[in-house]
Amino acid sequence: MTAFPTLSDITIGFGHSAYRLGDEFARRNTGIRFEEFRSAADFHARIGEFDAVCVSAFWRGAPLENAGKLRFIQSVSAGIDVFGLDALRARGVKLASAKGANANAVAEHAMGLILALSRMIHTARDNQAKKHWRGMIGDPAAREDEITGKTLLIVGLGGIGGRIARFAKAFDMRVVGLKRDTSAKVANVDALFGPAELDRALGEADVVVLTCPLTTETEGLINAARLKAMKPTAHLINCARGKVVDEDALVAALQSGTIAAAGLDVTREEPLPEASPLWTMENVLITPHTGGETAAYEKRVIDLLIENLGHMARGEALVNQVV
Repeated sequence: MTAFPTLSDITIGFGHSAYRLGDEFARRNTGIRFEEFRSAADFHARIGEFDAVCVSAFWRGAPLENAGKLRFIQSVSAGIDVFGLDALRARGVKLASAKGANANAVAEHAMGLILALSRMIHTARDNQAKKHWRGMIGDPAAREDEITGKTLLIVGLGGIGGRIARFAKAFDMRVVGLKRDTSAKVANVDALFGPAELDRALGEADVVVLTCPLTTETEGLINAARLKAMKPTAHLINCARGKVVDEDALVAALQSGTIAAAGLDVTREEPLPEASPLWTMENVLITPHTGGETAAYEKRVIDLLIENLGHMARGEALVNQVV
């Protein structure tokens, strides 16, 4: 495996359907050549030209065997489940995630979903579209609720989960978290549960937020049994990956009243198929995997990319290095 070329000699490929990564990179005036692609097929067709790529979902199905020059992948996202790590190791290609780039954005989005479901903002928006002024509700159990004093369980206490904990404490919530090592105190978290105690933690929570990575251990983590372990008044917020939740079991739980509501920024299949019952369920709030999408996102990813290119050139370890 040859060394990484001098930065002035490399070519970078950017691939994303919406993010303007190339525009942000051009503003840095690095002098490094780059190409930007809006379709995965176009990106795959040119993959052999690049020494480094900045990509996420477009990597799925990429012909790595044609990428003879490739030495470095900067993921656009914190998630790396689209990359075949063993294949990259075998070819000596380094991979870095964008962990941390969207931590604040996703944490804010999660809190937005928590508040929207509690205050029934989604229902109010539906009523607005119908020009319907909802009357006062006589049944207290059917009214909007307050999150102050409620228990929030965070599954995934990384950068995103830690920031959600900080936000939640500002709303005077009780915050509990799931963590492998429960011996060390975590800021803004009142109690820690180990993985074996997940069912107990779910039973205590009024709101469950998923911010864990998708791994073999977390795929299907929230299944029918785990949904039954939750309170019937509980809300589930998924800002992790769709496959962390058994979606069929979730639909059944929402329809039967096993849990009260769900806020989903991710789904098993994206875009969510038109036939999915989730679209029309009044106790579900869906956002189209936009939790990390803010006006600042390209800047943060390009900051990481440029820093890691410097590390590559010097033969140093990368920020957020995975492979």
